[in-house]
Amino acid sequence: MSDNWVVQNLQNALDTWNGKLGEIWTLITQSPESFKGGEIWQVVVNIHGALQAIGYALLVLFFLTGLVRTCGSFAEAKRPEQVVRLFVRFAIAKGAITYGMELMLALLAVVQGTISTIMNAAGLGVIQETVLPSEIVDAIEACSFVDSIPLWAITLIGGLFVWVLSFVMILSVYGRFFRMYMYTAIAPIPLSTFAGAPSQSVGISFLKSYAAVCLEGAIIVLACIIFSVFAASPPVVNPDAEAATMVWSYVGELIFNMLILVGAVKMADRVVREMMGL
Repeated sequence: MSDNWVVQNLQNALDTWNGKLGEIWTLITQSPESFKGGEIWQVVVNIHGALQAIGYALLVLFFLTGLVRTCGSFAEAKRPEQVVRLFVRFAIAKGAITYGMELMLALLAVVQGTISTIMNAAGLGVIQETVLPSEIVDAIEACSFVDSIPLWAITLIGGLFVWVLSFVMILSVYGRFFRMYMYTAIAPIPLSTFAGAPSQSVGISFLKSYAAVCLEGAIIVLACIIFSVFAASPPVVNPDAEAATMVWSYVGELIFNMLILVGAVKMADRVVREMMGL
């Protein structure tokens, strides 16, 4: 690395950005069971198991409520086709509570497979790093101390923007993990609503929302792949321009590209929810 303090400001900001991109790449391809050594997942599993008892109690309540609201009389409830329909609904709801964890993990596995397919199709095993062009480094190092003062201000402001954007983006990805944990932990309660026809819309909305959270990973991967193409073709640098103009143009275009990626990551939740009709 150059010992020039202006170059170091820029390089440190890019190292932070590249580090967060690499962390996102790792998180998206990681399962909740192995995240942070699996300690968080074990707590979620314990909570899920404890709430299953509440889910079974609510199962009976929702079943009886649905029975009263869908059957006009006791004679109607005794009809064979109605009995079969009610029994099947009760069995499905009980199965959803008992095997809810397995069902949700199976859905997540499908999404993780989709993410792997996207990555393989793009031909990217790792995310492309953003590298400071050598023309920028040479121009900055050729400046005198007085001329480097405005460059220091530009790189300081640009570096601050890069730091903020990188942390906003990584927080969005961590937020997806936390939502997955919360959905998994609380699952027995909304899944119990499948026992009654009037309340089943709650369970359907819950499953669609969980699927949307899982699919966010695919949208984030797509955004990172598109940005990787931008990173592979860095902003054009005019070697004949003054150092301040050159650095300002480079930093401005770089931040613009980063804003596109951060915006895409932040919009992943809304995009998927629109796809799911939520």
